[in-house]
Amino acid sequence: MQVLVLNSGSSSLKFQLFSMPDTRILCSGIIERIGFEDAIFKFKTDKDTIEVVESIPNHKVGLEMVSKQLLDKDTGIIKSADAIDIVGHRVVHGGKHFSNTTEITANVKAKIKALSSLAPLHNPANLEGIEVAEAIFPKAKQVAVFDTAFHQSIPEHAYKYAIPNEYSDMHNIRLYGFHGTSHKYVSAKAIEYLDKAHSKIITIHLGNGCSMTAIKDGKSIDHSLGFSPVSGLIMGTRSGDVDPSIIFHMAERFNLSLSEINTILQKKSGMLGLTGHSDMREIQAKADNGDKNAQLALDMNAYRIKKYIGSYAAILNGLDAIVFTAGIGENSIDMRRRVCSELNYLGIVLDEDKNKVRPDKLTDVSAETSKVKVLIIPTNEELEIAKQSVELFKN
Repeated sequence: MQVLVLNSGSSSLKFQLFSMPDTRILCSGIIERIGFEDAIFKFKTDKDTIEVVESIPNHKVGLEMVSKQLLDKDTGIIKSADAIDIVGHRVVHGGKHFSNTTEITANVKAKIKALSSLAPLHNPANLEGIEVAEAIFPKAKQVAVFDTAFHQSIPEHAYKYAIPNEYSDMHNIRLYGFHGTSHKYVSAKAIEYLDKAHSKIITIHLGNGCSMTAIKDGKSIDHSLGFSPVSGLIMGTRSGDVDPSIIFHMAERFNLSLSEINTILQKKSGMLGLTGHSDMREIQAKADNGDKNAQLALDMNAYRIKKYIGSYAAILNGLDAIVFTAGIGENSIDMRRRVCSELNYLGIVLDEDKNKVRPDKLTDVSAETSKVKVLIIPTNEELEIAKQSVELFKN
């Protein structure tokens, strides 16, 4: 069985083609910087490695590039679209409707579209990926794996907001949580590594979108992203936590509509608003060259993460490990160092030499004196999506 997994981020598209159930990777790739003139398309098989830099204005164009490459007569991996049995899609927001992996129907697509206002950088791209895949792979089963599903275990006292009950209870305004597939995958790897019957873990997913999860005995009990994926940590273009009064102040002081403010908080804030750049590699380079705005943005970013570590250690009543994952978490030596500095009161001590890595497997970068394990675990949302997709039809 061949399973193609499409993982659309806010400005990226990762894809892998698996042979299942042996989980052999037939090809993999990524498109980065979607929406920019210098977007990067990467494609890899056992025989070929391809990299192209060109304008990729949106996710639809990116998906068309992926399908064209898969079917390329010289460097592609399949001879016919009919070779794909299942296409598994990452979908960010499932709202109250979806707590499990789901086969995609017209009704499912309608609900994903209706939830786009809660995840405007993601759900539209996810839906576009589904529709393009349906056209290109008409015989394949289409499956949605929702970011919100892993966080269904968060207790009511943690997911409920202190607003009138008629809004939270009757209209399902609550914390949903996101990046669930990633947090589930890396936490399972961490638990296996710790080899403990009971565990207290904080997973830190740092990419263009960022989030943290408090995980007790393998279950999510709190999460930094809430009703939509804009709260919590400072992200590439999203603000993270802000005082809600700022929204009213911006509306009154600058005569901005709610739609305009939403666009600012979702697409023009975060690291982009602070530095003019959303790519951490560019920001790090500027900081290294003495740019004060870039240096301050990195300090703010790490500070926010440390605040969440402290609060989650409190609700977990202890801590066995923290896990860095995703593009920045796995690759930014500097950000890991900034986050772990002066956390020795919690038993978190980073080994500076061990930290100088960009690993492709689970790596322990804790100092010998650290009571808490500091782990880097490369996420593999695509493999998790493939497994869940196959499991759906097995049942």
